[in-house]
Amino acid sequence: MAKIKDPENTILMELKDGIVTIELLPDVAPLHCERMKDLVRTGQYDNVAFHRVIDGFMAQTGDVQNGNMENNFNLRAAGTGGSSLPNVRAEFSKLPHDRGTIGAARSQSPDSANSQFFINFSDNNFLNGQYTVYGRVISGMEHVDAITRGEPAENPDRMISMKVVADEKPAAKKPAAKKPAAKKPAAKKPAAKKPAAKKPAAKKELVKNA
Repeated sequence: MAKIKDPENTILMELKDGIVTIELLPDVAPLHCERMKDLVRTGQYDNVAFHRVIDGFMAQTGDVQNGNMENNFNLRAAGTGGSSLPNVRAEFSKLPHDRGTIGAARSQSPDSANSQFFINFSDNNFLNGQYTVYGRVISGMEHVDAITRGEPAENPDRMISMKVVADEKPAAKKPAAKKPAAKKPAAKKPAAKKPAAKKPAAKKELVKNA
């Protein structure tokens, strides 16, 4: 995984093949970044289908109204809806639509972006200045490349889950098991020396006078 600089503005997108890490660009498009985080934090992007995936171009998703594959999913209507929140005004910039960038999908009006977005498979510079760029994939682009193609595909892939990195709780560290202190062998007391046994003094024979 790429190094995360700003957890509050980094999104983890879980796809069928692995995790895609997205770096949001609040300095460029703050309104779009806040909208994505709002929808992520309320779980509205979870299980939403990639309803329009064109090889060599882009993968589009984010229709939280019609695209939730676990809640009244309508394959033919997917891509026609948005969220219950108001539309977001355009935040066009000089950032190009390069491979891996995140762009806001919209209708004819520049200020009609809502919840749908797309990930560019390649450098699509003909979109520059027409669709807001507000993020980029910093790791896991190979998982984006593996998304099933179709407009829509018969069995489309989905965003399994979306999370803001700042909301993730670090795994609790288990305290290291304490090793029992090695027992020091008891110091041996020197054996008490037994006093040497005294030999009885030899008795001198009395010399008898003849």
